[in-house]
Amino acid sequence: MSVDPMTYETQFFGFTPQTCILRVYIAFQDYLFEMMQVVEGVMLKKLDGIPGCKISPFQIRKCTEKFLLFMKEHFDKLFAKMEEVLLQLVLNIPKNVLLPEDKVQEQYPYSKEEFQALQDELQQLQQQCRAEAAAEQALRAELEEQKAVKAELEKILQCFDGLENICREHGASNFKESFALLTQSSRKLQDVLKDVEEKSKKMKQHDQLM
Repeated sequence: MSVDPMTYETQFFGFTPQTCILRVYIAFQDYLFEMMQVVEGVMLKKLDGIPGCKISPFQIRKCTEKFLLFMKEHFDKLFAKMEEVLLQLVLNIPKNVLLPEDKVQEQYPYSKEEFQALQDELQQLQQQCRAEAAAEQALRAELEEQKAVKAELEKILQCFDGLENICREHGASNFKESFALLTQSSRKLQDVLKDVEEKSKKMKQHDQLM
């Protein structure tokens, strides 16, 4: 059987010519086997009606198998010629014939180099699309992060507004000055705490020496 893929014929017929040839071959072969079984059955009936016939069914089966092998060998030789004729004259599309769906190739022909250039350009465009999609995803993530930061800043501003209201309720008119005084007081408390810790360490060292 031919090893030519015959892709253009497959596009036109919807099946490979080799597949068609193979199915025809199998159909002929099955018919040959069935015919030999019928012939064998007829021979058995005829011989069964002849008195004193010494030919056994086993002998008839052996003769049938030999005849079948003879017929198959000749059939294969004839079918090889038929396959060649079918593939060349029946299931073959001439080189100068163009299918209707491929008319656009006749109107806009291109070489292998041009096709490769189009392929390269397509790959570049695909890479650009992937890069833009990744950049868009990164921008969306940054936007979500900015929204979260904005929400935290709004909470801090609300906190400062609350502190300013508390300061006004307690007679402090300027929130900035009150905050500065609180900061100074906090630093003084930290200095006092450090002095206490240092004195405590010295007292512990003195007790250990005693």
